[in-house]
Amino acid sequence: MNNGKICVSVCAKTADELIEQIKRAEELADVIEIRFDCLDESEFDLALQKVDELNCSKPFLATFRPKSKDAEIVFGLRAYLSDEEKQRIAKAIKYRFVGWEKISSLENVEFFDFETDIQIDSSFTDLAISWNDSDAYLFSPQTDINIKSKKIIFSEHFFENTPTNLDEIFEGMKSEESEYFQSDIIKIAVQTKDITDSIPIWQLIKKAKSENKEIIPIAMGESGKWTRILGMAHGAFMTYASLDSDKETAPGQVTAKDLIEVYRAKELDETTDVYGILGNNVGISLSPYMHNTAFKFHKLNSVFVPLQVHDLDEFIKRMVKPETREVELNFKGFSVTIPHKQSIIKHLDYIDETARKIGAVNTVKIVDGKLHGFNTDAKGFIEPLKQVYGDLSGVKVAILGAGGASKACQYALEKERAVVTGFDGNQVRSSEFRFQSFSEFDVIVNSTPLGMKGKFEGETPLQSEQMKGVKLVYDLVYIPFQTQFMTEADQVDVPKIAGIAMLIAQALEQQKIWTGLDAPMKEISAEVLRQL
Repeated sequence: MNNGKICVSVCAKTADELIEQIKRAEELADVIEIRFDCLDESEFDLALQKVDELNCSKPFLATFRPKSKDAEIVFGLRAYLSDEEKQRIAKAIKYRFVGWEKISSLENVEFFDFETDIQIDSSFTDLAISWNDSDAYLFSPQTDINIKSKKIIFSEHFFENTPTNLDEIFEGMKSEESEYFQSDIIKIAVQTKDITDSIPIWQLIKKAKSENKEIIPIAMGESGKWTRILGMAHGAFMTYASLDSDKETAPGQVTAKDLIEVYRAKELDETTDVYGILGNNVGISLSPYMHNTAFKFHKLNSVFVPLQVHDLDEFIKRMVKPETREVELNFKGFSVTIPHKQSIIKHLDYIDETARKIGAVNTVKIVDGKLHGFNTDAKGFIEPLKQVYGDLSGVKVAILGAGGASKACQYALEKERAVVTGFDGNQVRSSEFRFQSFSEFDVIVNSTPLGMKGKFEGETPLQSEQMKGVKLVYDLVYIPFQTQFMTEADQVDVPKIAGIAMLIAQALEQQKIWTGLDAPMKEISAEVLRQL
């Protein structure tokens, strides 16, 4: 267990929608962040009234960052602005000032989130903006804003990248407390493009602990999602979550329900064994739902998280290898997916015979800092096929694609004495390929990413006419559940196996390797079907 809080962010345009979201969030949250800046200006006062009258068991965090292009003009340019431009800027600043003044009157708001970017300056149309300063003026004796007894979150957001001087920024935010208020918690959010971009923000947790300061470190984006899941276990004051998967208020937010029920984020601590999926499109993966179901079933202090990795070499060097890593996360193993199944091999200290023969690894177990590689794709692929098709001896199989998964399929098929013909990516993409008939084959396996949710969704390596006469197709893509490749097969009445069958089978093998325990197939299958 840890002492962190899950803060559910609610963002709505209308007062009624805002109240509905707050009531839903109350069931999940420790704190509810109300994004007052999401409201239409015409709904602002009504929303304040409804929030003030609301009887909610959870404390509110008020955030108000109205975005106005006019209000984002550098202070030094004001001499060149027209009177009309000055008026627009003044109006935008006044809206923020008056808005905060009204929000501060809400008794059920416990936390305020103040950014470090804007200060009211009466020298410019009575309301002007300057940069790199605090909101301290808003809360001076000249105003009616009351922040006594409130907890202040002092926040800074970097939406383009991760600054190289985060330590300096942290120290600056600590010292930028005004005579009118003192920050209780520092929040720094940075945008990440690869997983190692999140290392500096993660290291601030240790720094904040040593200086007895509460911190909310956030690495935004898919590559930083792991920080939202594991942060509280390592000392972060709070983590932000969305109410629904389509209502994120920042990139990479996890739903509150998943944080609580799937990742068990509040139950984790620094000794928790951490596993994860390595790939460059892990946001669509069902692996966290399968493996966390197994960990929960066996009551293990373990968690499986998405690890969006583009530069594998940097990840292994800076986050995994004991002699060079810059973070301590208690990694115990990985599931490896596109495009790292072959490139991971050079980083392994040991590779089992099956994985060596296949030339691809989809499972890593870490023992005493050493990386052991395995391949569960082969067994995961062949068992569902044998259950559906039967004896594979002499069966003619076409494998589309030439990546790590296709190598595992070929290895498993040849062990069953099937006759395998492979078609690599260049062949599949060629203009001649679309006119080729596959009637000579008994089984067609799609191991390409064509059809996968994302940039390949809706694509197919083969059209229905090319599948006539085929006895079975097997699509290794599992999201979406019904791919275009499978739809094409339906049109010519060719039986099919969905990729979900292989996904579950190989995951069961991974659990056995990692924990030595038999994974609960019934519970895992039920969870996967729920997600799909």
